[in-house]
Amino acid sequence: MKAKARKDATRRTLTAVELEMMSVIWRLGSCTVSQIREALRPERELAYTSISTIVRILEQKGFVTSERAGRGHVYSAAISKQNYQRLTLQQLVSKVFDDTPSLLVQRVLDSDSLTEDELARIRVLLRKKGG
Repeated sequence: MKAKARKDATRRTLTAVELEMMSVIWRLGSCTVSQIREALRPERELAYTSISTIVRILEQKGFVTSERAGRGHVYSAAISKQNYQRLTLQQLVSKVFDDTPSLLVQRVLDSDSLTEDELARIRVLLRKKGG
């Protein structure tokens, strides 16, 4: 992949449907459009052409790479899920939480959806980090 495309990918967030496709690609590794379509079923019935269009857009944006395989292509993630999570979180903290990560943590802790198990995991992570 071109260096510029990869750099551009690190500055963008995915749309909901793009993230849905990337989640499948991250899970499957290298895959074809047909394999993505099969992985989305039965919850999501998208046409082959729709998936193909979305994956090509992801390639143009620098999130996936492709290799020719017979009459089709095999697609792979150009950015790892962990890197995308890190970059997206940085953008979220910057844009929504005024560059203050503690505000993000506070909102997470204020959430009614946190279970005792999740709180315990957070405490362990903070201890490991030195907090």
